Amino acid sequence: MKAIGGYFELEVVGGPGYYPDLLHLNTGRNCLEYLLRVGNFKKIYLPKFSCKVLLEPIKKLNVEAEFYSIDQNLNPVLDFSPKKDEVMLYINYFGIKDAVLEALSHQTENLIVDNSQAFFSDKTSAFGTFYSARKFFGVPDGAYLSCNLVLEEELKMDYSWDRMSHLLKRLELGAESGYSDFQKNSLKLSGQPILQMSELTKSLLSHIDYSKVKQIREENFRYLRQQLSGVNQFDFSDLLVNGPMVYPLYVENENVRKELLQNKIFVASYWPNVLEECAADSLDYKLTKYIHPLPVDQRYNREDMEWICNVLLAVL
Repeated sequence: MKAIGGYFELEVVGGPGYYPDLLHLNTGRNCLEYLLRVGNFKKIYLPKFSCKVLLEPIKKLNVEAEFYSIDQNLNPVLDFSPKKDEVMLYINYFGIKDAVLEALSHQTENLIVDNSQAFFSDKTSAFGTFYSARKFFGVPDGAYLSCNLVLEEELKMDYSWDRMSHLLKRLELGAESGYSDFQKNSLKLSGQPILQMSELTKSLLSHIDYSKVKQIREENFRYLRQQLSGVNQFDFSDLLVNGPMVYPLYVENENVRKELLQNKIFVASYWPNVLEECAADSLDYKLTKYIHPLPVDQRYNREDMEWICNVLLAVL
């Protein structure tokens, strides 16, 4: 029986979200599990430069994994060809590799597009593509999946109320206060079954002005590119900017990350597991150590971008 009266719950707008026609699941790694299961693949090729959480569904399903290399501009080195029961996964790194995906979609039949870092990308695979919401917005979880096959299984609903603490603390107390909660809540996403996106996450995503978010990200990215292209070791000649996640600055300088941190400019490390798995003289190791993913998201404006550039150009 429906409860009537009493205290209020979170207000629900009920908007459709950005991808109303896709499957709404709980996490990106579970989107990958969904694709591996419906495709019944025996082997997956994935880049060495990737997050270890991708291995969760691979190990769970006992799928063989083989790692391939990428070049200095994050493009795949295609010295292999997947068989019918094999699949290749490519990551749309930082939301700036749409041009590569355009070519890959015509070259590789069994292709999984990992758009977890490219929420606004319309470059997809005929077989399967997935997106992650929490890398772009203030939500605890949530992912979108496009797939041409259907998993014949009824999926239960996820609940997210106990994964909100880092979002609330950062809002009211600041970034430092919520960081330990952010780490703890990220761990809670490990080992989760495939679930439908929670009602809480759907509600939060229904409040977002997506066109404004996309515009701000692109404007901030373009400004950083204009100011920093002279020191960035990436070649962005094939760049398609489509609501990018960050501006990846690649400079082999030991002082950059420390200087950013001292000025309260927080940049993530993608992905620390690579430092343990690859040789110190390998490209994957260097990319992990020296890529500085500079924030360009909807929380920031031109003044913030100018401050980032001033801090960086003083040390470079």
